[in-house]
Amino acid sequence: MAYITFYFQIHQPRRLNEVDLVGFPGHYHKDLEKAYFNEGLNSLVFNRASEKCYFPATEIILSSVERLKKTSNPFKVAFGISGTFLDQCATFQPKLLDLFKKLADTGCAEFLGETYYHSLAGLYEKKDEFKAQVEMHKDKIKKLFGFTPVTFRNTELLYNNTIAKNAQEMGFNAVLTEGLPHVLQWRSPDYVYKAKNSNVKLLMRNYGVSDEVGYRFSHKIITADDFAYWLSSITGETCNVFMDYETFGEHQWLETGIMEFLRHLPDAIMKYESLKFATPGEVAASIPPNDEIDVYEYSTISWADLERDSSAWLGNDTQKAAFGALKNLEKQVKATKDEKFIKIWRNLQTSDHLYFMCNKWLGDGDVHGYFSHYGSIWKAIGNFFTILTDFQQAIAYKLIENKDIKTT
Repeated sequence: MAYITFYFQIHQPRRLNEVDLVGFPGHYHKDLEKAYFNEGLNSLVFNRASEKCYFPATEIILSSVERLKKTSNPFKVAFGISGTFLDQCATFQPKLLDLFKKLADTGCAEFLGETYYHSLAGLYEKKDEFKAQVEMHKDKIKKLFGFTPVTFRNTELLYNNTIAKNAQEMGFNAVLTEGLPHVLQWRSPDYVYKAKNSNVKLLMRNYGVSDEVGYRFSHKIITADDFAYWLSSITGETCNVFMDYETFGEHQWLETGIMEFLRHLPDAIMKYESLKFATPGEVAASIPPNDEIDVYEYSTISWADLERDSSAWLGNDTQKAAFGALKNLEKQVKATKDEKFIKIWRNLQTSDHLYFMCNKWLGDGDVHGYFSHYGSIWKAIGNFFTILTDFQQAIAYKLIENKDIKTT
């Protein structure tokens, strides 16, 4: 018997306003959030994705879960939902939150832990901010869904031994990441492993199977029966099918048949008695580790781009400079003791802002361009650094203001 584990990533960043690169008067603005973040665009993107993907896909999954939950093989799924998505959902589409709450009530959906702001804080040398964002997210999931996360999914499946150790310290039992051949070597992604120097279980994404739907669905005719047959041929203990939720209706359009695929998939899989649905937490709890996985801190892996490392966000000098500037702001911005400033800083940490600055070519470049709302990486770079510089000045003024108030 093999467990089939479905996990869907759901995230939307708070996109930035496109500002004039000369004389941007942001720090003189009374409302810095309004000056920096383009809520009109964020609303437009979120509502479009809700119509094409979030509502129909969630309704299909909820219907399948409720229909099968009393059978011998109930349909189960897992979601990694960023805090920035949940915040926008509450503002733009609160009824969508109700659907996810209904899923939570079935007991057949697991909600994973992660950084609240979908950030790269897990790569900071100091882990205070990383742990703070993870705890914020855990509290949010508990408040909304009554579920305390036990499985951790770092931003874009970024992973190394240190991240696993931190996850264990924060109370997680398992971590999800990419099943890369150079990491697995002779081993298969279809087994449970443990992290080096910790007892955290590792569930490795089977990217060959996952990407058939996530990337290649519209290039070939794939039916639910085809996919179920492929799953039935695995020889391991678990097959981890991880993908972006926007695969359904947004990246793969309705006309491709993707929603009907999703609708019929649970029944197609149930035709095989050797396959059983499970959440990541259930798999980690029931299967002992097959071996140990070692990913050194400077060899961090992810599920992004051909390299599947951190280069989608830290591949060029400009990205590294932005990352360093954001990281180095921590002491100053927290010294302001102003929650609005801290919230802005955390929203600027969202990995998408660095992703938009990537200058890769060919297929990976096309993917980065697809997700970016800028016309070019140069606009993305200029815009981000203009806002970041302005914000640095605003922090300096705020600290001076606080000092003046304290001395008077």
